Amino acid sequence: MTVGFLPGTSGSSGSSGSMAGKEMTFFGNAYILGITFAAGIGGLLFGYDTGVISGALLYIREDFKSVDESTFLQETIVSMAIFGAIIGALMSGWISDAYGRKMSTLIADLFFITGSIAMAAAPDPYVLICGRLLVGLGVGIASITAPIYIAEASPSEIRGALVSTNTLMTTVGQFLSYLVNLGFTEVPGTWRWMLGAAAIPAIVQFVIMLFLPESPRWLFLKDKQVEAIAILEKIYDPDRLEGEVEQLSLAVEEEIQEREFKGKVSYLDLLKSKEIRLALFAGVGFIAFEQFCGINTVMYYSPTIVELAGFASNQTALLLSLIVAGMNALGTVLGIFLIDRCGRRMLALTSLFGVFISLAILSGAFYLTSVDVPTVDIHQTLKTGYACPALLDFSQPLWNCNGCLNAECGFCAASGNQMLPGTCFIANTSSELYCSQHSGNWYSGICPSSYGWLAVLGLVMYIAFFAPGMGPVPWTINSEIYPSQYRSMCGGIAATACWVSNLIVSESFLTLVNAVGTSKTFLIFAGIVVAAFIFVLAFVPETKGLTFEEVEKIWQKKAHGGSIDMSESTSTDSLLDKNYKPQSGKSGV
Repeated sequence: MTVGFLPGTSGSSGSSGSMAGKEMTFFGNAYILGITFAAGIGGLLFGYDTGVISGALLYIREDFKSVDESTFLQETIVSMAIFGAIIGALMSGWISDAYGRKMSTLIADLFFITGSIAMAAAPDPYVLICGRLLVGLGVGIASITAPIYIAEASPSEIRGALVSTNTLMTTVGQFLSYLVNLGFTEVPGTWRWMLGAAAIPAIVQFVIMLFLPESPRWLFLKDKQVEAIAILEKIYDPDRLEGEVEQLSLAVEEEIQEREFKGKVSYLDLLKSKEIRLALFAGVGFIAFEQFCGINTVMYYSPTIVELAGFASNQTALLLSLIVAGMNALGTVLGIFLIDRCGRRMLALTSLFGVFISLAILSGAFYLTSVDVPTVDIHQTLKTGYACPALLDFSQPLWNCNGCLNAECGFCAASGNQMLPGTCFIANTSSELYCSQHSGNWYSGICPSSYGWLAVLGLVMYIAFFAPGMGPVPWTINSEIYPSQYRSMCGGIAATACWVSNLIVSESFLTLVNAVGTSKTFLIFAGIVVAAFIFVLAFVPETKGLTFEEVEKIWQKKAHGGSIDMSESTSTDSLLDKNYKPQSGKSGV
């Protein structure tokens, strides 16, 4: 798999084939792969934390009565991590620029470790909430620092694949969270182990990062060229090294001159520059659309979709979540393979087209399942002694499963063919036990339907199309499109927009479902996907194989018009001649 030059490190690498020396492949350099996977542990922690809370909350409610009785506390426990992530993302730009990408990662790890230990030892819900806030801060910092750190240490021809590896690690983290949820279900102190386990990879990353280098580009900006060149020597072969160093030197020199001319960089500067405004609009809009396309809601509804297909047990639902997370990870692997072959735009547009079809299928499936449900056998129900009290309301001329659930009762589907008439019972543990003892399947949230397979098809298609494209591409684009002096600030704003969008979707989804129904809600998401498709076509540039400097020229052209020669270059005195003599033949680890 061919990929390329260091995004931030070398200035970075000319477009594919523009420099002497052979192009790099994804597995061609163990050193850069080590940096990528070590930094990607932050993505793993990000994915693990967002996935583990769904299973842990079930057991937290059992241990803390106040949580079980308060939906506000439940929502706060879940959303506090998102709130912390918003703050962490805003902080990450300043921390990363002031202290470096490496130090920013170490700080994120400290938040992860402290928060995980606080959650595992929490004596009450309020300490648990504080722990969630600390972990959220770590998630927010890691969500932007990791892609930038990887991008600035990656050759441009493989930059997309390497940055996408961070997204892969996020999906692996989600997969591990579901695996842990299943593994600790029978262990005393269930939720404490689930939440505390996040400290382990955070400690591992912290130790590894102590021995890894800083971003070469950041070192150049801090006038530490010798250290930067020593790192670049481990990434590029001797034939290519000098050209990479000269490009990086020129880019950083221009950046420093611009900073001296403009003074200290501030958030106000982002609004003054038309190029930055255009880049920020594209990056923030793209990453916000990733959330508004409904990925979290589809993942949230996956257990419900399994119930539609006729599998009603909780264990089956958890296993499905595990399978869906595994599909998401495999889809991201495909995205890593394609992103530097097909390009960012093509991969994103193809992904959005497939996501639109999938959401349309899900919308149709939920509509059909709302009308195609089994009826209630009233005579059989009344014989059991567990009959739903609403059955005695003879003003209901027609009773079916939907009517039973709307009356806040549970439906016991017939064994064998679940579309045959079933029974409607009081929703409690005794009724559910009676149902299972008589080989029935218990439904309390949604009714079985002969169209359940269509919902499963929509779910599988959605993950298959979303994971390779809209999963990694928005994060890759946001690690590439901003000028170096604004990269951390703009990246922090983009990550904040991601978390705010996530919060908006999470908080409004159930309200929307209650207002217009599940079918129309997925149809609304399909409409948003159409808007996202148009947005990518109109505003998101193709960055495949381009150096950071070439990407900057794209925004200059968009802002001021006219053509810009991507091949133009300016020579500088070689830093290799001035400061450093590489050891010939050195490469790899």
